[in-house]
Amino acid sequence: MERSVFRVSGFLAVGVLLALGVVVALPVLLTVGSSATGADAAAIVVPAALYAAVVAVAATGFAVVNPNEAQVVQFFGRYLGTIRVAGLHWTWPLTARRRVTLRVRNFETDRLKVADADGNPVEIAAVVVWRVVDSANAVFSVDDHVAYVAVQAEAAVRHLATSYPYEAHDSGRASLRDGSVVAEELTAELRERVELAGVEVLESRVTHLAYAAEIAHAMLARQQAAAVVAARFRIVEGAVGMVSNALERLRDEHVIDLDEERKAQMVANLLVVLCGDRSVQPVVNTGSLYS
Repeated sequence: MERSVFRVSGFLAVGVLLALGVVVALPVLLTVGSSATGADAAAIVVPAALYAAVVAVAATGFAVVNPNEAQVVQFFGRYLGTIRVAGLHWTWPLTARRRVTLRVRNFETDRLKVADADGNPVEIAAVVVWRVVDSANAVFSVDDHVAYVAVQAEAAVRHLATSYPYEAHDSGRASLRDGSVVAEELTAELRERVELAGVEVLESRVTHLAYAAEIAHAMLARQQAAAVVAARFRIVEGAVGMVSNALERLRDEHVIDLDEERKAQMVANLLVVLCGDRSVQPVVNTGSLYS
């Protein structure tokens, strides 16, 4: 679990080191200025050496953190905490620090060939938008959190593809073509999978969805046939309504009085005209209605 580490402003630490240098250098300068003897050499060398050692050790505690970046601080293998604030900082010296980017990233899976819920081979790919929210888990819970997200994303896409059919075929079930439903479930599953690595999935979308090449032609013919049947159904439904409306208006407005046989003939003719896929040549009857 991520936690904050002790830190102070790096500029403040630089100021303290400079002030300490002045304190150490002032007696040295006074000694040199008063024509010191060889016995006073130790009084010059020892403070200077100690100051140099302090500066060398303190310099290992400086850290520069960039925007949208975190640094995980370890002291001889022990996790001390994380620095998230951008700028120059000073923390515990002799510590190791590892950079972890907090920027929003996206990962697009390869086109995976899997069988859908109906057993049909399909090709599917998705894009995942994610970021690190817990730098400690991202560093210590998995070997490589970037590779971990990639593997889990492909596993989640495969599982999703086997859970839904490519098309619902008027069965009322959700299908892979229902973009919002599929994206929502994929995002929820990915969040559970990558939570261990301190990663948050912001969004995921299916970017490619198609039947596999070996059945694409057959499925295209099926889709075309279904579209033709649906179109014919609508045409017949509309034609029946138009014929019914015509008969009702002829009866209500007393335009003509037809017996049942002539009504049937009129209905048949109108349906042929309205439902035919070719233009109809009209035939003018110059005789009586019944000849």
